[in-house]
Amino acid sequence: MDHNSPMIFDSSDGQDLRINMISPWLKKRFGCKVVKLALDGGFTCPNRDGSKGTGGCLFCSESGSGDMASSLESGHALQSQIELLSGKWPDAKYMAYFQNHTNTYAPAGELRRKFTAALEHPDVIGIAIATRPDCLPEDVLDYLEELNQSTFMWVELGLQTIHDETARAMNLCHYVSDYDAAVQNLLDRNIRVVTHLILGLPGETHEMMKASVQHVCARDVFGLKLHMLNVVRGSGMADVMPDYVPFASIDEYVDQLIDILEIIPPDITLHRISGDAPRSTLIAPEWSYKKRTILNTIHQEMRLRNTWQGKGLLK
Repeated sequence: MDHNSPMIFDSSDGQDLRINMISPWLKKRFGCKVVKLALDGGFTCPNRDGSKGTGGCLFCSESGSGDMASSLESGHALQSQIELLSGKWPDAKYMAYFQNHTNTYAPAGELRRKFTAALEHPDVIGIAIATRPDCLPEDVLDYLEELNQSTFMWVELGLQTIHDETARAMNLCHYVSDYDAAVQNLLDRNIRVVTHLILGLPGETHEMMKASVQHVCARDVFGLKLHMLNVVRGSGMADVMPDYVPFASIDEYVDQLIDILEIIPPDITLHRISGDAPRSTLIAPEWSYKKRTILNTIHQEMRLRNTWQGKGLLK
């Protein structure tokens, strides 16, 4: 490739894509639009039930950062979401996304029952499982390995930061060593890993954020989720840091994000590059609910700068 020419990733609509976003990647893989169905499997978290801590991570909402998920226990969660989305994407397929709290924090038998129920729907072609890196015991890993052999799957690990001092301040109750061990255990079983990182955590400089990204990218992960920190009602941060603003403006966030995107290898899929909190619960940044504006600004600015994901690795 010409180092002065932009890296253009596959796009279903011919757009000039400079980020390897997961949506076009899935469309190329399955030949159709693939939509994630956010599900609440009724799990809790060791950082809420007292086994490791109470109150949850400081930035988590009461729903465990899954405010838009539907309860699997209702029996209609999958079908109701599919019916709602089928008008927009009549030929789409779906991934069951277990989002709320820690979705491997249960006996392997319970996981099997709930995950199997979601995968039984004929339009569901895969599963995404969000969890903590310290909640993958051997029997759960064995089950995930079995599941991975029968369906398309990835496991999402909520690392958030590699800096243990930040982890302690945010009451994560897990550390980078837990993450490194979890990634290795999953990769040893050929299971795709998607890692969550939060940008704008209190006390973290831009260089600290970049160091977290570099650490993750060195571990052969399938994907990354870059969350802009949102301070939301019902979280611990709303009580102890109600005036904290992680980024002063959209322009500041976009500038720092693009600098980070430039050091991410182009084969890593990006599953999120902004925040996603309901406006009704959002405290700060007050503009982060403007998801479309933020995304459009990111893509426009990357074109203006003639840059793309991974460009900084060519220097």
